[in-house]
Amino acid sequence: MDFERFNFYKGKVAVNYLAKDADNAKEVFDAMDGNTVIGLLSKNFDTVEEAVEEGKKYLEKIPVISIGLGAGDPKQWKVVAEIASKLDPGHANQVYTAAGYTAGVLNASGCNNTFVNALISPTGVVGKVKISTGPESSNMEDAVVDVKTAITMLKEIGVKSVKFFHMKGIKHIDELKAVAEACAELDMPVIEPTGGIDASNVYKIVKVCLDAGCNKIIPHVYTSVIDKETGLTSVDMVKEVYNEIKKLF
Repeated sequence: MDFERFNFYKGKVAVNYLAKDADNAKEVFDAMDGNTVIGLLSKNFDTVEEAVEEGKKYLEKIPVISIGLGAGDPKQWKVVAEIASKLDPGHANQVYTAAGYTAGVLNASGCNNTFVNALISPTGVVGKVKISTGPESSNMEDAVVDVKTAITMLKEIGVKSVKFFHMKGIKHIDELKAVAEACAELDMPVIEPTGGIDASNVYKIVKVCLDAGCNKIIPHVYTSVIDKETGLTSVDMVKEVYNEIKKLF
């Protein structure tokens, strides 16, 4: 697929935010000049149908949305696939073991405008990543593999993006550098650093990915920009993040 429905700042960066509702999503979209992907967390809905109906409201106001697990919860993997297959939302978040399944479901459903990421996790060792991020495998002994092997396996099954979670801010930034370099070397189209990212560290995190030569970068910025009283994603905080992104170019 191409990325025609998406806007990336300078062709490189789009920030993934959450939103309280469709109106809030549009506010965030406008504040970012469209260089954003708004997340809809599957875990927040009781049924697939409810999520699909809400997703349709978002898509009336913005061109793409991102169907999320909800705090990386692997138990939501199949729900994400089902929601995405009914919406062709643009973007779907998935655990490593279910990413290929989801890409196949989307293809079979005629959803040709949505790409899937696969969640890999830091291990504390540069160049090694955990791929056992599924609902059952995450409770087993960690499957730790070379990052280039992990990315190559994803390319073999049609996955277009690597999600590196949980970053814990910049705690795992050296490991992110290795993942980013591998994505660039192996021509993985998108990298998505996630976890603990805010206006104070997004510059450094995205810079690592840019310096590595990554094609497209989607940092996930979640709770740090949500107003605790209203539950709305704060436009002012979003603009702070956007200003940090602009400084990189």
